[in-house]
Amino acid sequence: MSTSALAAPIVAPLRNRQQWVERFAGMGFAFPAFMLLLVIDIVPLLVLLYLSFTNYELGALDTRFVGLDNFRKAVGDAVFRRSLGNTFVYVAIVLPLAVGLGLLIAVLLHSRKRTRSFYEVIYFLPVTSTLIAMATVWQFLLHPSLGPINGVLKALGFHEVAFLSEPSLVLPTLAAIGIWHLVGFNMVLFLAGLSAIPRDLYEAAEIDGCRSGIDRFMTITWPLLGPTTMFVIVTTSITAFKVFDTVAVMTRGGPMGSSEVLLYAIYLEGYQYFHMGYAAALTLVFLVFVLLFSIVQTFALDRRVHY
Repeated sequence: MSTSALAAPIVAPLRNRQQWVERFAGMGFAFPAFMLLLVIDIVPLLVLLYLSFTNYELGALDTRFVGLDNFRKAVGDAVFRRSLGNTFVYVAIVLPLAVGLGLLIAVLLHSRKRTRSFYEVIYFLPVTSTLIAMATVWQFLLHPSLGPINGVLKALGFHEVAFLSEPSLVLPTLAAIGIWHLVGFNMVLFLAGLSAIPRDLYEAAEIDGCRSGIDRFMTITWPLLGPTTMFVIVTTSITAFKVFDTVAVMTRGGPMGSSEVLLYAIYLEGYQYFHMGYAAALTLVFLVFVLLFSIVQTFALDRRVHY
């Protein structure tokens, strides 16, 4: 009998044992991350799903299962419909401007050499700041009598503008603050996308007659920024949907509910009126809206992306 024939029965169990060891080692490395995901995301989501079908109130000792009553209440709730509409208006203002301005600033800074780092720091500073603290600063800046913005307007001969107390102006004002906070982050993402575009493509396009900056942008830069643009649009829309800090600090949903957004309405129902079951149902609706909006955006944009 040959040596290879004797070694074969020994090698096979060793190989199977090594595969099992590697498999259990991989499961051991993944187990802490899975437990963290389970505790932070999955379990709270299941609790939220359960509470959305109950009449649970914060501090109550008994809870009753009410089925779809919370969702039926949301459909007929004028406050919910108004907050949902305000949220969509806010997203419609913030999304195109935050993405467009981030792309514009990134394109302008990408060609700079000496001053690029300085401008990157300047535009990225709002991202690093705490939005609640900056909301307090903006509240002072926009004050109708004490704020410097209205002081400049009065010096130029204009009347005072009630940015935070005029129903038609409060939501665009909050959207402008949201844009100010998001532009720097989007700029950094677009700068990373621009740095990944090979310079040879621009040289080849210039040889072919594509010499103007607009032509190079439309034929090379914009198509190759497709994956970055899709990521920026999805993340910006999710962030815009989650607007809460500026509303809670600056307007508290006023005046006359003109700035009451969905997350602030959920906060009021859960932690002001203690209707935790109804707040859980509204939160579930919010999550479904954000999920569907992100999926639609991803599928719509992915068809136009060049990888």
